Order: sequence, then C-alpha cells, then structure tokens
Amino acid sequence: MKVAYVGIDILYPALTSLYDTGVEIIKIFTCKTDNVTEFNTDVISFAKERDIPIQMERIRKDDLYELLEMGCDFVLVGGYYHIIPVIDELRIVNIHPAYLPVGRGAWPMPVTILKGLKESGVTFHRMVPELDAGDIILQTKVDVYPDDDLQSLSMRQNSTIPSMVQKLVSDFDRLWNSATPQSEGAQYWELPAKEECTVRDTDSFEKADLILRAFYGYECYYINTVENKEYEIISARAHKGAAPMPLEGETFFSIEGGYISSQRVRCL
Repeated sequence: MKVAYVGIDILYPALTSLYDTGVEIIKIFTCKTDNVTEFNTDVISFAKERDIPIQMERIRKDDLYELLEMGCDFVLVGGYYHIIPVIDELRIVNIHPAYLPVGRGAWPMPVTILKGLKESGVTFHRMVPELDAGDIILQTKVDVYPDDDLQSLSMRQNSTIPSMVQKLVSDFDRLWNSATPQSEGAQYWELPAKEECTVRDTDSFEKADLILRAFYGYECYYINTVENKEYEIISARAHKGAAPMPLEGETFFSIEGGYISSQRVRCL
C-alpha cells in the first residue's frame, strides 16, 4: 500500500506508527513552524533519514494528482497549517484531536480544558471541504482530568494514535467505505482570542491556573495593571500562597492569593 503523509510534530506518533505498519510512504508534506512552541524538526528528520521526498511548500491540487500518478492509496493528515484541497479521486484521512462532532476547529485542546470538559478524544475522519465535517472513520474517547494541562492532554490523545493507525491501515477499504456521517450537535470552536490566554495581577489563582494549564507550552500573557506592563510568558505555572525567592532564570508574577512562575518571559 502506498501512502502520503501530511503533518508537523504535534501528531508525530501518527507518522511513526504509519511507517511501522509496513506501508510505503511515498511522500511527506510539512510546513514552516516557529520551532519555539510548534515544531517540524522530527518530521523533517524522519523523511531525511529514510530518503522519503518531503515538500515544505503549500499543498496544491496538482500535488494531489501527482500522488495519484504515483499510485497513492490514501493520504493521512496529522496537523497542518493550511487548507488542503480535496479531490474526489484521492482519499484523505484527517486526524483531529477531539471527539467529533464536538470540538471542530484548528485547536480544540485548549478549549477542552477551558470549558472544563471531562472527556475528549481523537477522531479519524474523511477530509471534506468543510473543516472537520467529514464522515467518521474511527474514534477513541480520552478522559480529561481536573489537573490536566495542554501537554498532558495532548500526550494522552497521542497515545491512542498508534493503535488507531494500525487499525486504519489493516482494514482501510472497509473502514473508508463504512464511514458514518457526523451526528447532530456539531460544535465549531474558534481559535482562542488573546484575551482568553491573558492573566492579570487581579485574577484569582483558580482563573490563572486554568488559563496557564489550557495553553501550557504556548504563549500566554500577563498584565500588571498597577505598572501598566504586559509580558509574554511560556510554560508558566500558577501557585497558591506567597512567592519564595526565585531560582536563577525564574521570574515571578503576582496574582490574587498566589503567584505565577515562568522561565520564559518577554516584556512587550
């Protein structure tokens, strides 16, 4: 079976598990990332180490028709910044880190935590022109715990992917042909606005903790309302009580009833 892969490092287990099934990966598509909070380095290294052709340029319809000429059976997508054109002749499967139809949208994991949901999941679905609206091929539910952050939730979701990829490849034609339309009650979640990932010195520990966990590993913002200063903070944590003496390279910010610690700080 000949397969193409599209993705960045955020769903890297999809690529390695696809390779482990024994299919022939004829081409890999990725895109530029900031390599600060999101990366493409693992995907690029994977392709180079195995002499698999890789394309950084945005996918066009001509690229998909070229895949057909190469005998491509299907395309697996594991995270990509651009809209991928859909053609009837080529079967494209998208991996979405939510239990569809709830959680359509480009970045459902932080919203899952912000909403306080107790359950999420991973969905493999047919790619169609409408975002995340295609028929469902495979789904796995994932628990969301009260102390989860973006990193821990993503790791739990990613842990389900290898077995799902194995199942997909082993019975692809039947699973594709028996895919089921998404049920009613679809929810599309917009990308969180800056305000949703901003903490102020007047915020409670509970609010700060929720925001910092939801976006852990990505940019959040802290505003000191007294000094009228704003900071970008990455991988920050909220703590209750009085702040101790900071360690070298560590910065503390005050909140109501506690403080924030961060080693990656930039004054804006």
